[in-house]
Amino acid sequence: MPDKLIFKLIARDQQHSDFDWMNIDCGNVRVGKVRGLINSKKLIVYSINIFPEFEEHGYAKETIEMFQADFDTIIADRVRYTAIGFWQKMGFEDKGDGSYIWHSLRAKKRQRSC
Repeated sequence: MPDKLIFKLIARDQQHSDFDWMNIDCGNVRVGKVRGLINSKKLIVYSINIFPEFEEHGYAKETIEMFQADFDTIIADRVRYTAIGFWQKMGFEDKGDGSYIWHSLRAKKRQRSC
């Protein structure tokens, strides 16, 4: 398992972008970035990029697990064919449009209640 990761959100109003960006650091070293959109308890992930020299250390898995602890719904937008297995292992389901979706148990319970 990787060392403790540090996640730093760079919100849209702090930069010149229509997206929320998050740096993924391990100690003082940047190991990757995430581009997405946050809307309350929903996150759309447009890209998660672990830099090549840091791949195979579990950083992407740990990042998604952190997202799953904080959001009710996560959509992985237009998943690359080579990444489908990763998203499925993380509990995401195919939406049928190239995207994959995950709902927390608390979100599923709210959907079922009247």
